[in-house]
Amino acid sequence: MAGHSQFKNIMHRKGRQDAMRSKMFSKLAREITVAAKQGMPDPDMNPRLRLAIQNAKAESMPKDNIQRAINKAAGGDAENYEEVRYEGYGPGGVALIVEVLTDNRNRSASNVRAAFTKAGGALGETGSVAFMWDRVGEIYYPASAGDAEKLMDAAIEAGADDVQSDEDGHTILCAFGSLGDVSKALENTLGEAESVKVVWKPQNNVPVDEERAQSLMKLVATLEDDDDVQNVYANFEVDDATLAKLSAA
Repeated sequence: MAGHSQFKNIMHRKGRQDAMRSKMFSKLAREITVAAKQGMPDPDMNPRLRLAIQNAKAESMPKDNIQRAINKAAGGDAENYEEVRYEGYGPGGVALIVEVLTDNRNRSASNVRAAFTKAGGALGETGSVAFMWDRVGEIYYPASAGDAEKLMDAAIEAGADDVQSDEDGHTILCAFGSLGDVSKALENTLGEAESVKVVWKPQNNVPVDEERAQSLMKLVATLEDDDDVQNVYANFEVDDATLAKLSAA
């Protein structure tokens, strides 16, 4: 769940690891195939493909699966996927952005709309919520990469804008247009990142109570379970006590 990694632990503890992993590999493979088809099949010559492969490796996707996805594009037998962004509001007026890679736009639109409607939300027009977000680069390093001070120094030197550190790791943010340069500079200093992505960062988050949090997390999970959905972003936040309670449920 992009932008809400703290909620992933809850989903994992509900025994969905294997099913989620298989679906995740399928989505990673789709991104690799699209990246390879739109550019060169060589990651050194194709920044999007390089990032897709890097993120697949971070999720322990087998090398054979990665190569198969590249070969599918190179062989010319890959489906024609379209990139679509859906925007809308969930329970409590929380804004969501849903990124899709689909070979059937009508199917995807129907599925996304149904998920919003069932949750008591509403799908909006393109641009209806995007103005409340910033498109930024996000680079993640695990805690083993170093302490907060080391990461901050490296990020400043690389031209990043911000670093958010906790006990699990470090999230480095930079301008969308400088992601490639910043990630390469950090790689020279810290080694390869665990993930390098372009994400939607909300300008403000909406605090929600336990009941609203459950509804929103169910909506996000439903969306992420759709094969066409690549990423889901939502601008809500849950306090630690509520998150702990939901984790124990």
